[in-house]
Amino acid sequence: MITATGKSILKGIAIGKIRFLAKKQAEIKETASDPAAELKRFEDAKALATEQLQGLYDKAVVEAGEEHAAIFEIHMMMLDDDDYNESITDLINSEGKTAEFAVKTTGENFAEMFASMDDEYMKARSADVKDISGRVVNILTGADTGPADSDEPFIIVAEDLAPSETVQLDKSKLLGFVTRLGSTNSHTAILARNMNIPALIGTEISEDWDGKMAIIDGYKGCIYIEPEEDLLKTLDEKRVYDLEQRAMRHPRRRGNQRLRQHRQCFRHRHGAGQ
Repeated sequence: MITATGKSILKGIAIGKIRFLAKKQAEIKETASDPAAELKRFEDAKALATEQLQGLYDKAVVEAGEEHAAIFEIHMMMLDDDDYNESITDLINSEGKTAEFAVKTTGENFAEMFASMDDEYMKARSADVKDISGRVVNILTGADTGPADSDEPFIIVAEDLAPSETVQLDKSKLLGFVTRLGSTNSHTAILARNMNIPALIGTEISEDWDGKMAIIDGYKGCIYIEPEEDLLKTLDEKRVYDLEQRAMRHPRRRGNQRLRQHRQCFRHRHGAGQ
């Protein structure tokens, strides 16, 4: 049995086989000879990305509630941000870059800006900029997005998970997830908590875990790979007890304070970092 530790996002138990999510990097050409054509490609990709984000918002409303689905409204706001778009168009027009190179470069620059801020909430927004930029780049390059469907429930293990990737996963099959990167303030963590998905972040992971049986113990902040039978039995009983207790509780009432915070923080990002 292998034991790895991390920071728990939700106190719960998940038991199942691991699917290791290895993300493929899109191939990006740097320069282009027709800026007008690249601008058109960018605008078309941005329109499709907005359409996809609207679909994710609708899905998240059902699975996580309107308050937490609001992250995808924020993503759509980011796509329309003047500074973000100006940076992309300048790289295309002034430097002859491809649309995908311009989006990737701008996304990295904005993500670095957020990551350098002192405020922990704003620092966590770095992942959101990477998420929306990655979505547009994937559209432009035709890269595959999201994990493949599975016939059986699974625990996702990955370097990191974006909010959109979390929502795209089939909730009826997703038992939990473990990542090496991430933040307790990230929207992925917020979604996981609200969707009652046991999760660990900051865990040293291995691709060798793929396909192996595992237990996420959100109470102790551990994942057990190929657990011993006694431990499996004990934690499965705890998992069933948790499910019974959760079913007895009434849903909590939630306001729209988080949505207001999202919007305020995004609109004042420059001032917050100074």
